[in-house]
This record gives sequence, structure tokens and C-alpha cells, in this order.
Amino acid sequence: MDVLFNVPPVTGRELEYIGDVIARRHLSGDGHYTKLCQNWLSGQVGGGEVRLTHSCTAALEMAALLARLEPGDEVIMPSFTFVSTANAFVLRGAVPVFVDIRSDTLNLDETLIEQAITPRTKAIVVVHYAGVCCEMDPIQAIADRHGLMVIEDAAQALSSLYKGRPAGGLSAISCFSFHETKNVVSGEGGAIAVNDEALVERADIIREKGTNRVEFRRGGVDKYTWLDVGSSYLPSEINAAYLWAQLENADRLTETRLAIWDRYHHAFEAAEREGRLRRPIVPSHCRHNGHLYYLLMRDRSDRDALIGWLAKHQILAPFHYIPLHTAPAGLTYGRANGDMTMTDATSARLIRLPLFDELGAAQDRVIDRVLAYLGEDA
Repeated sequence: MDVLFNVPPVTGRELEYIGDVIARRHLSGDGHYTKLCQNWLSGQVGGGEVRLTHSCTAALEMAALLARLEPGDEVIMPSFTFVSTANAFVLRGAVPVFVDIRSDTLNLDETLIEQAITPRTKAIVVVHYAGVCCEMDPIQAIADRHGLMVIEDAAQALSSLYKGRPAGGLSAISCFSFHETKNVVSGEGGAIAVNDEALVERADIIREKGTNRVEFRRGGVDKYTWLDVGSSYLPSEINAAYLWAQLENADRLTETRLAIWDRYHHAFEAAEREGRLRRPIVPSHCRHNGHLYYLLMRDRSDRDALIGWLAKHQILAPFHYIPLHTAPAGLTYGRANGDMTMTDATSARLIRLPLFDELGAAQDRVIDRVLAYLGEDA
């Protein structure tokens, strides 16, 4: 394809910092660059304790362990999400209970959560789709009424705000991704933000293979030992060094993506008025981060035809999630609560347009080809 869907950003100092890691002779985790990243991210989420992980999947697995789930416990979540959102909890023997999404933001429909709660429900996992935050105040109120933990899958939402408060700081635990498709990247990478002080010590133990190695490094104990379940969730310093070069430029990267997003949004305004498609909706109390730009076409055949049309013109524009409640593993390990009409319709109609830091003038071509398709197909 001449125009790719995504090209990972390079800000200019990645190789310099990786070289510094090699010079320091500390390649494993929790070194100089890990600490720089963690401190920056802590400020970004409002002061919670942040730990880098080797992926957002790893962060979600840590969250599932911190929630102390037992086999048969239930976790409410959307079906319109990446498989890791569910898989992390299935690994603990928990049952994902899928709830439909809102028609506007495509986020978990908070009005459907309470009817999905049973005596086995232990947590609610929200996914901030496309960097637009879920309705966290009513969701947290529901959780408080029923004694449930709220976990944010904020993989797409770094630098997004809900009512002036940062994504990742809106719940007890939140998880971020720095996969190469995200706004800031480390190739593979993630982070967990622990905003409940009571969970921090155990989070460090889980992250260090179930040992008190963190306390040992601080000088609190004379040797470290196995205390709890855990795994090796640390990324290498090489990944952290790449990420630090990105975080130093996070504001610029976000501004660039927002400018691209805004240009798409303006370009397709008339087509939306004509009923040919629907553009993203961002509530006035949310500030998104330009993570992705999607269009909702009239139906699956319309969406698939547009994907094919763009591919014919050497532009890669993919659809997004296959709903988890329809997947073989979703049918085996989880269950849908109620009607999933909006989830199914969204999956059938949604197309994502190329959006990355260096898209530049190629955006004109994408816009031109989408409008040409709409004109031919009108």
C-alpha cells in the first residue's frame, strides 16, 4: 500500500537513549529510563503509582491479580474491545460478562451495567474507545453501590480527559499501551497505574515474579523471597529508553494527531448531513487524544465496499474489532448480558482511516478517495 494505516513515530533521540542504556550496562528493567517514564506517567494520571510493563496485556493481567479474582467470579466489560481486555481475566478463571455499548461514543453503556450485576460480580472494566473516556462518574457510583472494583483499559487514552480529569486516574487501576499503533510507542510496551495506595505494595510483588525484590533493592530486607503469585512483567531498559524519547514529545505527537483528526472531521461533515455516514461523537465534557478516526458507514456492504475501494487506490483502511461475544473463546469463557445490537452493528459498519504522525499530504489523498467513493456510490 502507498498509504499505510499506521507508521510508528520516531522523535529523534531514540537511538541516542538506547545507546546510553548500553553504555550504562543496565539492560534489564527498572533502570534509569524506566524511572523517567514512570515519573512522567504518574504526573500524567494525577499522581498514581505507575509501573512500566512489557505490554498493556501484562498490565491487565496484573490488574486481574490485584482484583483477587477466583474461578467463577464475573467481570463486566464491553464486547467491542481487543481480546486482551477479556483474556487477562479469563486466565484467572473469571467470566467476562459482555454489555452493549453506547450509540454515540461506542463506549460501555453505563445504563446497562447494573442489570448485569450478580452476586459473583467483582469488577467493571471500562475501555476508553478511540481515546474518548467512558462516563466514569455514573460507573464509579454503580461500583460503589455494589462494592465493585473499576479498572480502566486506557490503552488508547493517554492524555485524554474526562471532566478535566486524566484518563488512567479515574479508577483504582488503569492500564496503558505503547504498542507501535498507539500515540506514543515503545514497539511493545505498557504501564499500570495503581491509584489505590493499598494495592501498590502487592502490585510491586506481582510485577517482580511474586517476590519482594523491590523492597530488597530499597534496602528494606536483606534478601528477597517468594511471597505471592506473580510473573515477569517488566520491560527492558531498551524499550523504556525508546519510550522516553516519545514521552518527551508526547504533547507534540498528540497535537499532530488532533490536527489530522480535525481535518478528517471537517472533510466529512457534509457527507454526514447527507446521511451517507456517521462521524465520531466526542461529548463536550471529554477531551480526546486523536488516537484514531473512524467512519460508521450505512451497513456492512457499504463499509466493505469502501475498504475495497481504498485498497484499489493503495490506501490501507481496516475495520476494527470482531465482537468478543461472537468469538469462539468468548462463547466458551464468557457470556453476553442482554441485547448486543449496537456492538454488532458497530463492528459491521466501522472503518478506520490512516492516522499517524507523518501522514502529511497523504491525508489529502485519503480524503479525496473517500469523497470520490461517496460520490460514485450516492
